Amino acid sequence: METLEFIIYPDGRVLEKVTGIVGTSCAEVTAAIEAQLGIVLNHEPTSEFFTQPVVQQSGVANTQTSFSDW
Repeated sequence: METLEFIIYPDGRVLEKVTGIVGTSCAEVTAAIEAQLGIVLNHEPTSEFFTQPVVQQSGVANTQTSFSDW
């Protein structure tokens, strides 16, 4: 589940927490919001940022072209 959480402090600072978005696509999701909020002082990537999407491939190849006459 993808979530964006914003904590707004009394002094005007905003803490943005992104969870559930794998890889660098979180920067794409938050870019427009951060542009409206103002100057970004710090980025702290989570472990999800460094996670690579899993691509599952079938390792089974169908190499049989004919059947035996047993």
